[in-house]
Amino acid sequence: MKQSLFTFIKKLREFLEKKLHQYNTTLPYVITVVVALILVVGGINLFIELTDTLKTETLAMYDTQITDYIISYRTPALTKYFIFMTDVGDFHGYLIVLAIFLLLSLLVFRRWKYVVQATLVLGLATVSNMMLKRFIDRARPGIEHLVSVETLSYPSGHAMSAMAFYGFLMFLMYKFNIQKVAKVLLMFLLALIILSIGISRIYLGVHFPSDIAGGFIAGAIWVIFCVLVFDLIELFRRDPKT
Repeated sequence: MKQSLFTFIKKLREFLEKKLHQYNTTLPYVITVVVALILVVGGINLFIELTDTLKTETLAMYDTQITDYIISYRTPALTKYFIFMTDVGDFHGYLIVLAIFLLLSLLVFRRWKYVVQATLVLGLATVSNMMLKRFIDRARPGIEHLVSVETLSYPSGHAMSAMAFYGFLMFLMYKFNIQKVAKVLLMFLLALIILSIGISRIYLGVHFPSDIAGGFIAGAIWVIFCVLVFDLIELFRRDPKT
């Protein structure tokens, strides 16, 4: 992503130097920010569209059908698995993963900034989720809960944080210079974690499927926004003409 942005800005600068008499060195970066905003605004619009349908009968029907289908597979073994996955997407789970990631960043990649970035993305997703829950004020499903919950329902905090945090880790895995097979396996594992955390909330009876969809969309918005901002900051630092 970073190299693509750098190449794009370099080509844009060359084009502008040829076409414009008075070249504005900040224009390529402004265009990059505009692209980021378009992606983020598009995601926000999708989230709003979903939110507007929360009280419709059509969405309620789909929520019920999907929930009934998922909980029909309840078994002791699956219940243990999904309780474990929902714990992975909780506060203590993230502390453990961040600690492991910190060690890897310091000992292997020797770049502690990735831990700071991942923590920032997770923090933004968590804080914004709490605000959205209070504003939307949707109650939890009225079915049996296999785990205790205290907050409101929409969007799912587990789904939103999982998409933001593990989604950002997927971006970092793509970015790191490691063996292709290892990279694919790690990205697949992270995608499986995100999906499992989302499904676990439906399986355990504490979220509607639309809560999970809303959380995934909102989390993806933070990933896209933060990735572009982080890369843009680094490009400003690298570019000798700024």
